[in-house]
Amino acid sequence: MKSVLLIDDKESIGKVVSIYLSKEYNFAFFDDPLKGLEWLSEGNIPDLIITDIRMPNMMGDELLYYLKHNEIFKDIPVMILSGEDSTTERIKLLEAGAVDYILKPFNPLELKIRIKKIIG
Repeated sequence: MKSVLLIDDKESIGKVVSIYLSKEYNFAFFDDPLKGLEWLSEGNIPDLIITDIRMPNMMGDELLYYLKHNEIFKDIPVMILSGEDSTTERIKLLEAGAVDYILKPFNPLELKIRIKKIIG
């Protein structure tokens, strides 16, 4: 079973996404990017990472840059899930290596379809 890591400071987002994904994917959720990085550094390698942008301790764009410049994690697809409706921000993150950018509020079924297109 493929695995998805979600990092978002809103627990409600984690609960909604878990409901839609946990039957088809191994699902891990952290409300703090530093906890997510700790989980990754313990040897957990998900098939997809979904992250918010605006979070405490570390912003989602910083997390994306870190992952894409790390030999171990650089090939893991990263999807951005954000309330930032900025074309400039979207383009910047897609150019930095994000595979997709979905605006909040989002349709969980659309998210599920997009994930399936990325990792199967």
